[in-house]
Amino acid sequence: MGASCNDQRKAVAVCLQRSPCVLIERNTPKKCLEDPELSKDLPELCMAQMKAFLECKRGMVDMTKRFRGNGALSTGKYDQQYENLSTGNFSATEELHKLETLSKASKN
Repeated sequence: MGASCNDQRKAVAVCLQRSPCVLIERNTPKKCLEDPELSKDLPELCMAQMKAFLECKRGMVDMTKRFRGNGALSTGKYDQQYENLSTGNFSATEELHKLETLSKASKN
């Protein structure tokens, strides 16, 4: 059950790495989340993923979910988007473009 939130954690990390706060303004992801001025400019997608991650962590200590466990959101398949983040082989403009297209898709 300790690893049941890893998918959400990775999604938040990727979203923060692709955000303008990190790519353009060169802040750390931690600073982007903690500073109220910077966190209000984060994309809605990142904030929604962060909320899902926190709900998952909260569910780990919720006694009603202790027997059933958190619902798995992952298919268990390796996701290509995390490979670029871990190896450092990514283009900042390409990642920003991906984030913008995801944000537009989620608004529709």
